[in-house]
Amino acid sequence: MLHYRILVTFPSLKGQSVDFVVVLALAGLIVGLSKGGLGAPLGAVIAPMLAITFPVSEAVGLTLPLLIIGDAFAIAAYWRAWNMRYIWWLLPAALVGIVIGTLLLVSLDNRTLKIVLGLFTLFFVAFKVFGDRFVTAAYQPRGWHQPAAGLITGLSSALANAGGTPYTIYLMLQKLPPREFVGTITLYFTVINLLKVPGYIGAGLLHGDRLLMLAPALPLIPVGVLIGRWVVHRVDPRSFERILLAVLTLAGVLLLVS
Repeated sequence: MLHYRILVTFPSLKGQSVDFVVVLALAGLIVGLSKGGLGAPLGAVIAPMLAITFPVSEAVGLTLPLLIIGDAFAIAAYWRAWNMRYIWWLLPAALVGIVIGTLLLVSLDNRTLKIVLGLFTLFFVAFKVFGDRFVTAAYQPRGWHQPAAGLITGLSSALANAGGTPYTIYLMLQKLPPREFVGTITLYFTVINLLKVPGYIGAGLLHGDRLLMLAPALPLIPVGVLIGRWVVHRVDPRSFERILLAVLTLAGVLLLVS
């Protein structure tokens, strides 16, 4: 009955399974939760979760519009909190990375892409577990750090929507105040995600029918934002992060062995 009502409301989903609809709706909720304050670890679940159900290129393509809508809520929450210095310097190299990542996304076979996404996911987990050890070491900035960080974030974002980890490492080394840190990440990936759109359209990863399929997920993004803001003040952050890292580890392993 629920599936029938969804199909009546969203005719573009006709012929799709209940699992398809549920997974997309869950992805929309997770985007909202992550943008509502529960953070990058939760957002990193989306692409691996979808890639278990869909081909990796399709999963990454489906994730992008959801992330862009979620970015709009995050930008409103951290308006003008960013530091443009750590955005402009990285964008030229990031654009090169986006082009390379998009080409790889449409040229590699699904099995190879699953391995790449699985490795990105497990690297994210490793960084969250051991990252503090890296950033406590003495850091000496070099002129090549900005283009290197931009290239890696653009490449990993276009290929697997996984640019958050390398950019977070880079910003942690700059020791920005917390609100400026979050605001800079927010604006940077808003720009990065928008820059990915033309390439994804040209590669056939984004088109009208696919956007219509995302309709059930869209109302759940603001719902997730509201829930995220409520939960973030009531749940122990460390316990929540441990659960998410366990889920990410499982998703990464499943991608590698599936």
